[in-house]
Amino acid sequence: MSALGLDLSGRCALVTGAGAGAGRAIAVRLAAAGAAVAVNDIDPACAAATVQLIVADGGRAVSAVANVRLDAEVEAMVAVAVAALGGLDVAVNNVGMLAGRHAQPFLASDGAALRDVIEQNLIATALCCHAAAAAMVAAGRGGSIVNVSSGESRRPAPGLAAYGAAKAAINHLTRTIAFELGPHGIRVNAVAPGTMLTERVRAGLSAAQIEALRASVPLGRLTDPDDLAGAVLFLASPLASHVTGQFLLVDGGADLSRSRPAR
Repeated sequence: MSALGLDLSGRCALVTGAGAGAGRAIAVRLAAAGAAVAVNDIDPACAAATVQLIVADGGRAVSAVANVRLDAEVEAMVAVAVAALGGLDVAVNNVGMLAGRHAQPFLASDGAALRDVIEQNLIATALCCHAAAAAMVAAGRGGSIVNVSSGESRRPAPGLAAYGAAKAAINHLTRTIAFELGPHGIRVNAVAPGTMLTERVRAGLSAAQIEALRASVPLGRLTDPDDLAGAVLFLASPLASHVTGQFLLVDGGADLSRSRPAR
C-alpha cells in the first residue's frame, strides 16, 4: 500500500463511535492500512468487539470508552489514546445522531429534543476536535482531523431541521479550524455519507421507501460503511497531504438527483 500513498504505518488514530456501523468500518480500514487505532464508544462491549476484530486481523487497537458529549471524558479519551498508542496523528469524529427515534416536523420538536440532536452532533464534534487538535499541536508533528457530516447540511431537511443545522455548523467548524490549524500542519476535512441502512434507519423505513431511496442514487445503490471508510482513509493518508478545509460527499451521486428541479 505504501506505493499508493495509503500506508499509515507508524500513525496513531482515534475514531469515535467506532463500536459499530460506519465507525467500526473506519477503524478497521485505518488499522488495515497500518495505523494503531484507539476505538471509542460509549458502550465498553461495543468498543471491545471492534478492538477484537482489529487485533484478530493482525492490527493494533485499544479501547477508549467515553461519552463524547462531556468535556472531561473527551479530554480523558484523548489522553488514553495518546498514552496507549504513543501519540495522535489522525482523529475521526464520527459520533452523531439523526433525531432520536424518528424524524419529526420542526414544530413537533421541543427544546429538549433540539438540544439533544445539536449536542450529539455539533457539540460532541467540536469537543473532540478541540481535544485532538490540542494533543497534535503539543506533539508538534501535524495531523489529520476528519469530521463526519451529512448531505442534509446542504439542502432543506424536512423532519430533520436540528440535524441538518448541526451538520451545517460542523461544515463551518471544519473550514474555520482548518484555517486556524494549518500553520501547525494539521489538516481538517469533512466527509458526508449517503443513506446507510443501519439497524435504526432500516427499522424506520418501509421496503418501498428503501427502494425509492436506492432508485434516487445515480450509482444504483445506497452507501455502504466501507464506502465512507475509504474516503476517510484517503483524507487521513499522505495522498491528501495538501487537502484541508474540504467537504467530500460519499453518496453515489444522491445529492445530484435530490437537488434537481421538480418537473
